[in-house]
Amino acid sequence: MKHLLGIDELSPEGIQDIINRADYYARALVDGRWDRNKLQNKIILTLFFESSTRTLTSFDIAAKRLGAGVVNWNASISALSKDESFSDTIDTLSAMQPDAIIIRHSEYGAPNFVANRVDCTVINAGDSWREHPSQALLDALTIMQEKGKLEGLTISICGDVAHSRVASSNAKLLTKMGANVRFVAPEFLMPQKLPCESIKCFDNLEDGIAGADVVMMLRIQKERMDRGDIPSDAAYFNNHGLTLERLKHAKPDAIIMHPGPMNRGVEIADEVADDPTRSMMKAQVANGIPTRMAILDILMGG
Repeated sequence: MKHLLGIDELSPEGIQDIINRADYYARALVDGRWDRNKLQNKIILTLFFESSTRTLTSFDIAAKRLGAGVVNWNASISALSKDESFSDTIDTLSAMQPDAIIIRHSEYGAPNFVANRVDCTVINAGDSWREHPSQALLDALTIMQEKGKLEGLTISICGDVAHSRVASSNAKLLTKMGANVRFVAPEFLMPQKLPCESIKCFDNLEDGIAGADVVMMLRIQKERMDRGDIPSDAAYFNNHGLTLERLKHAKPDAIIMHPGPMNRGVEIADEVADDPTRSMMKAQVANGIPTRMAILDILMGG
């Protein structure tokens, strides 16, 4: 592997290798035993054209945990603000010879465009609603830690599926690993084309999470929608929000996940988000670092 642009390019064996390496780093971060100079003298450039807290920060920490130098490029103070083209910006940054570029962009396929234009490793940190591979990998690690497997599990991905790159990457990864994936969303938030043919679709939350091992909630991505398509927050919560009462339809030991940021009282109730035993949201955030350490190690560590 030279790049990580999406889940499509990964085999089940490749996915398992990354999860295994991520699990190693998760344990190493607890006992303090890992190679802190694995990426010494490597320079990683982060290009985030969209706002990010979790992904940008955890890639930054992951790189520094492995000894790499990180340069956080800022679009608002770059020559793009002077009408430089995107391709010229990429050419300019490539000429500075970074060892890797981590990019998030609103344009569909932007990381692939960059990978075809530069000589270094490119990692997709999210493009449009197409893919977010590192999020799917850290979610898989979190599920494996709690359930011990992916194969055979029923995983319901609920909410704004149509505009979610997290839903797309998770569906592809989980299906490849033998899980049964469901999409649960009102009609206007269901994608017209499914990322995998085996996905079952539901427009009712109770039916969609019935017997599920994992319930993964998604926020409404208002920034990607026409204003006329957006219901009121209260109406959406009343019809599609995950409450403790609705959660009873899932398995008694079902875990709750959310890639963040959460909109409390819209797609999820406070008491569900803050459940001390079933909510995995803090674990997902924590697992971002070892998962991204694993990705950087495999792509750049030699």
